[in-house]
Amino acid sequence: MRVYLPVTLDELQDPSPVLLAPRPAHAVTPALRAAWTDEDEEGWEYAAQASAADDSLALLAARPDAPRLRVVVAADVPDACVAAASDPAVPSAVEVVCGVGLDQVASVHVDEPEAAADVASAAAGDEAAVERLEERDLLWYDVTEVRDIPRG
Repeated sequence: MRVYLPVTLDELQDPSPVLLAPRPAHAVTPALRAAWTDEDEEGWEYAAQASAADDSLALLAARPDAPRLRVVVAADVPDACVAAASDPAVPSAVEVVCGVGLDQVASVHVDEPEAAADVASAAAGDEAAVERLEERDLLWYDVTEVRDIPRG
């Protein structure tokens, strides 16, 4: 199953990154499909990724030393590693119950460095910055480029 994991760049660029579990994530769930009946697979995947980007802001608020960029990892994990979220705030919410290694990562999505000021403000609770970030698309990186992602 394809999942979208909110992470921080320092966590991902660790010398031996394994994204430990359990951790919240997002996926194209039956609830998401039911909530957005007019969308197609690409639209549902974009919605799940956007929700993970929102959750990345919460991670940044708790990790003041992390680079101020939203980061979402798209990974393919066994279905058995994905559980329903206990109290989903959005219909794409799931919980990944297995660790995720780089060999399972399909791609990484990161804000462009110019977004760092808005990301920092949004992580601190600035709603205007959150709205500006909603207008920004995350940049796509291949898993082989993880070490080369600019830190803002």
